Amino acid sequence: MANKTVINNSSTEKGVLQSAELYNYIMDTSVYPREHQCLKELRAITSTHPRAVMGTAPDAGQFMALLLKTINAKKTIEIGVFTGYSLLLTALTIPDDGKITAIDMNRSSYEIGLPIIDKAGVKHKINFIESEALPVLDQLLKDPENKGTFDFAFVDADKDNYANYHERVLELLKPGGIAVYDNTLWAGTVAMDESSVPESKLGSRKASIEFNKYIAGDARVQISQVPLGDGITVCRRN
Repeated sequence: MANKTVINNSSTEKGVLQSAELYNYIMDTSVYPREHQCLKELRAITSTHPRAVMGTAPDAGQFMALLLKTINAKKTIEIGVFTGYSLLLTALTIPDDGKITAIDMNRSSYEIGLPIIDKAGVKHKINFIESEALPVLDQLLKDPENKGTFDFAFVDADKDNYANYHERVLELLKPGGIAVYDNTLWAGTVAMDESSVPESKLGSRKASIEFNKYIAGDARVQISQVPLGDGITVCRRN
């Protein structure tokens, strides 16, 4: 897949930057030249999926890789996998003996990216669990040895449950651990008048606004809302 990209409707929705020229400049200058070849392949395959917009934005992914390296993450959890772009990125970034607990209700989407994950030689780092996330998180927390042991969490699932995921993720993260929540700006609609928001985005817009208020008031974490991709909120557990 060529590095050069042209903004289309789906990529405009993904990006908070509404200038196609500026978005393309950032991607072509600093993101695509550093993107692993297997990630390029997975991104190309995902772009043909009817729900391609669910894929992790590569600029947000690049930032997550930097965070993973900065904290020397080794044990991570991912809630919401889709075709596995962020999962592959994490697996490529953490050490060879690192482990990722990956949870998604739809294994068929994960299997789209699985051949590329296997090709990249990082499949052994991944424990994929096909399930709703809350029961798995609750099960993990029943074992005291899991509490406070995860270095990093990435959450990109149903927005209505973000606060519920956050409460459980905080228990799993070690002090200084980082959680990243995707789509917290929801294509910019969080700052729009409700009457101008497309009906298809209203439900998750409301959930995103509620979560943003909730996380802003959580003294247990340091936060930064970063305008990459569709908006990511980075939380560091105190």
